[in-house]
Amino acid sequence: MGGGPSGQHGGAPAGPGAVVSPSRGPSADARYGLSGEFVDLGAATLGECGALPMSPRLKAAWPGAVLAGPAVTVRCAPGDNLAIHVALLEAPEDSVLVVDCSEVPERGYWGEVLATAAMARGVAGLVIDGGVRDTGALRSLGFPAFSSVLALRGATKLAGGEIGGPVEVGDVTVSPGDWVVGDVDGVVVVPGGRLAEVAEAAHRRAKKEGEMFAALREGSSTVELLGLDPSAVKRVS
Repeated sequence: MGGGPSGQHGGAPAGPGAVVSPSRGPSADARYGLSGEFVDLGAATLGECGALPMSPRLKAAWPGAVLAGPAVTVRCAPGDNLAIHVALLEAPEDSVLVVDCSEVPERGYWGEVLATAAMARGVAGLVIDGGVRDTGALRSLGFPAFSSVLALRGATKLAGGEIGGPVEVGDVTVSPGDWVVGDVDGVVVVPGGRLAEVAEAAHRRAKKEGEMFAALREGSSTVELLGLDPSAVKRVS
């Protein structure tokens, strides 16, 4: 669980049911044209080129879910999703909600109702260190969600939370301005100050791998192409 106590962000503690909103998530980043680029490069390649891999416990809620976009960060109070509902009112189009519910993950913090609302507002997806439900409906809607658990039991909508501060999701600290990319391999975080750097490194890696694939099809070996030392492997007769 990351950050400070839920419902606080400097100054005096917020009262019960208050949602602290220090800042809105980034809106301009959605215009950078990075979404399709990052999706094409893929989480695995980006994760080898400076993006930060989230824990493998973050998985697609349904097969084939893919997302990429700037993070709108949310921290929920334990067992409560009021902050998610409020975040949807503020989330820019093409952004991704990145939500920390790790204190009490085994609740269905997100389901068909919130997915429908998110799609109507143009939100690109969800990454949540906590539970989702209605996964059949999420798949039918085509709403990409990545979660640490599936959970039937719902959440309350009373206890507040926080929007716009750093959160720890999947063991990675995510701040507004960072990008998240999720696909079949998992979820990675691209730090906001390194978007171009990571993209360029990923394109170089993808080009190099393309050349390797061509050489393998022509009969080269991985040992040869990667400069590996076969003598380090013991052979048992």
